[in-house]
Amino acid sequence: MQLNEKRRGRSKRKRCRPETQIAPALAAATCALLGPGTPTSVVAQEEALPILTPWAIDTAMLYYGESDGRVRDFSLNAQARKELKEDGFLTLNLALDTLTGASPNGAVPSSIPQTFTRPSGEDSYTIAAGEQPLDDTFQDTRVALGANWQWPVTRLALLDIGVSFSDEYDYTHTGVNARIARDFNNRNTTLSLGAALANDMIDPVGGAPRPLAPMLGLNDLSNRQSGDQSKDVLDLLFGVTQVVNRNTVVQINYSLSSADGYLTDPYKLLSVVDPDTGLPVAGPVGAGVNLHLYESRPETRDKQSLFVLLKRNFGGNVLDASYRHMTDDWGIDSDTVDLRYRFALGADRYLQPHLRFYSQNAADFYHTVLFDGQPVPQFATADYRLGAFDAVTVGVKFGMDTRHGEISTRLELYQQTGEPDAAARVGVLSDLDLRPDMSAIIAQFSYKFGR
Repeated sequence: MQLNEKRRGRSKRKRCRPETQIAPALAAATCALLGPGTPTSVVAQEEALPILTPWAIDTAMLYYGESDGRVRDFSLNAQARKELKEDGFLTLNLALDTLTGASPNGAVPSSIPQTFTRPSGEDSYTIAAGEQPLDDTFQDTRVALGANWQWPVTRLALLDIGVSFSDEYDYTHTGVNARIARDFNNRNTTLSLGAALANDMIDPVGGAPRPLAPMLGLNDLSNRQSGDQSKDVLDLLFGVTQVVNRNTVVQINYSLSSADGYLTDPYKLLSVVDPDTGLPVAGPVGAGVNLHLYESRPETRDKQSLFVLLKRNFGGNVLDASYRHMTDDWGIDSDTVDLRYRFALGADRYLQPHLRFYSQNAADFYHTVLFDGQPVPQFATADYRLGAFDAVTVGVKFGMDTRHGEISTRLELYQQTGEPDAAARVGVLSDLDLRPDMSAIIAQFSYKFGR
């Protein structure tokens, strides 16, 4: 889901010599560190400015809304960037997100009504026959802060260090990051090395369920663990940017990510059904609910990804094409192709269509359902984000220069399709939509000034 990819960073736009006019936007992408914190923004190396620049402010309002009353996100983002000393830049980031709507709880629909206990254990909700189980009380507010300081350590090298912090109702993130970039070959080649370290604290509503423990009835939290859970994430990135000619730049990034700690989603369930009829089986005696188990994921996850980007200027129109392949030790492989083409509409306006394709296979421990009477696996999840699915994003962005900056608007449609496990289509489940398609609208308005 794109929500998981949506933390945005922006770089200051500059007037450049013809042979380097592509480089600033590319350098920002090259130098952005991986990690869950606010992205780092880095500018291309240029000749020292004779006068320190004023604050450059980049603001954006974004709306993301899923179909069928699912998750909705309204966010405000601001980035301020200032040259405090010659070639030394301070970047400050602020993001506010408000999320509401209904979130899939992981269980499958059934031919009979189903009752679920909410995470707090103090309330329950009932899903009608044939309907996808959604918890309609999903809501959260996120505040994220970030700061980065960039300065030249030599004539051809830049160092960038930063910190990040974000807080939600049940989740707190703190992180640090650093990156060094060095030019070679008459500044036509740039090598970058970056690292980010984060610690995340999770305090689930009602406590963290014990792995694969059954969902219990109202006011029964005996299967929950008290206290905060935590995870640590280390990201490393190595990048190469090559200016091929005055109109073409190529970038290649290789990244490693290692997570350790609590990686389970404490709010996701798996349905346990009869292997012949597909009907849910009875839960614990006296609980008044069917048998649903809380998911369990490994406590470590290692990912590798390779990213290739091509930027090409065609007489003022710019093609931006990228490909990313990711693989991890959970068994997930994903491929992303992203295409943007910026049409110049005169000297101060542009139109940029956008097309993105994404595809992934399922994690080794993904199960649409679990069958009663069969051994319970060590790890299991029914979270559709770890299942096999394909997604397409289609959109367009329009921007125009103003006297003091730039105004732009973006509108996109996101469409996701997936298939459940073939083994899950038993009994009544063979006639139900176990993996509904999902679509979303993305709308954004941005204003940059003081460039």
